[in-house]
Amino acid sequence: MSTAALPETGVALGLRRLYFVRFAFALLWAGSLVATASSLSAVSLALLVLYPVFDVAAAIVDLRSSKETKAVTGLYVNIAISLLAATGLVLAASSGIPGVLRVWGSWAIVSGLVQLVVGVLRRGLGGQWPMILSGGISVLAGTSFILQSAKDGATLVNLAGYALLGGIFFLVSALRLRAKSTSAR
Repeated sequence: MSTAALPETGVALGLRRLYFVRFAFALLWAGSLVATASSLSAVSLALLVLYPVFDVAAAIVDLRSSKETKAVTGLYVNIAISLLAATGLVLAASSGIPGVLRVWGSWAIVSGLVQLVVGVLRRGLGGQWPMILSGGISVLAGTSFILQSAKDGATLVNLAGYALLGGIFFLVSALRLRAKSTSAR
């Protein structure tokens, strides 16, 4: 094994662990949101804000293991976008579910584009096609949330499905990274 492969393997192993945690979080978060999504309550708002805050924490962990990769700029952008989203969700809550959906949709579009770019930059690590697909789907889902916000009966339940699907993509990436890191040994 060459020394050039060692940093990639370390990054891949760190990402694998992070992706498993992100899957578990998405699963728990989606279930909690479904249980509280009938209205925009203090609990559902707290859950909504928690999601981008968790995204910030995950990007910080990712940064620590990816310091020397091309993905660093995208991770910093993701941190800024997610902090703006958390703040925007708190502010949008006063205008109700449609306002929340517009903020969430905008965040999903921009962060999806960032995820897509980071996945492309990391494709040499393996396990990134699910991240690339997830980024593209996030752009489409974000657009649908914005469109849904203009309709009567807008609901938060679809956000749980979005998070769950994203979590599944993290799980698939984690499993593919594991297969690659195992074969690299």
